[in-house]
Amino acid sequence: MEKLPMTVAGYAALEVELKRRQQEERPRIIQAIAEARSHGDLSENAEYHAAKESQSLNEGRIAELEDKLSRADVIDVSKLSGGTVKFGATVTLIDEDTELEKRYQIVGDMEADVKSGKISISSPISRALIGKKVGDSVEVNTPGGGKSYEIMKIDFV
Repeated sequence: MEKLPMTVAGYAALEVELKRRQQEERPRIIQAIAEARSHGDLSENAEYHAAKESQSLNEGRIAELEDKLSRADVIDVSKLSGGTVKFGATVTLIDEDTELEKRYQIVGDMEADVKSGKISISSPISRALIGKKVGDSVEVNTPGGGKSYEIMKIDFV
């Protein structure tokens, strides 16, 4: 069974979602199914079929979350240090073409969210950054073409 690297915050977020789906969504969906059943003929009851589909999706997500949480390898980023980029590092980069500064934290696949500056450990940018030091220049092949970045700062927050 393959372990999934995850930050403490990412693990907590998955636990919160699992709890919500089990304790709020599941009972709400069961109630919706019971209500739809009371309307009679199930073969032509759109509410019933929609509720059953919702139940299926919710139960599938619950199973997925339970699997991810059971395989999580939780890494406390605040206890990490060093001068090279590794999992959990927050890296400040300068785009060598546009001179724009970007800041990314390298996190597990389940918690990646580019809009909030969290990139997956398996993304092309992360793979290019791993093992590099401040001052190093990295080439990243992105869907939009090649990009060059210079590493300005590495933090473990």
